[in-house]
Amino acid sequence: MIYKFKSKAAGDLIFLPENARQILSILGKAEAAQGIIEPTAMAAAVLALQAAVAHAEQAQALAADEARARGERPPPAPAVGLRQRVQPFIAMLERCERAQQPIVWGV
Repeated sequence: MIYKFKSKAAGDLIFLPENARQILSILGKAEAAQGIIEPTAMAAAVLALQAAVAHAEQAQALAADEARARGERPPPAPAVGLRQRVQPFIAMLERCERAQQPIVWGV
């Protein structure tokens, strides 16, 4: 199932299921096939996504350092990292928070 995030304040965002579930998991809404993010929760959602990006990048750097220490080639970075995947969603959250409009999906 494709996930479509909608709001009156921003254009629709469409994510493949795996990517949408990852974002929703970070936001604590992993099991929600449909839902809403209210404007009052958007600042916390942005912080959670930014923290997840920082954690993913630190884990990648740590794995590379450990591989180099063992004399091995570092694992390749993903072609599209979490930072690139969540950036449109963060922009939508920020825009919707300014406009005081909720984001919904699955409805």
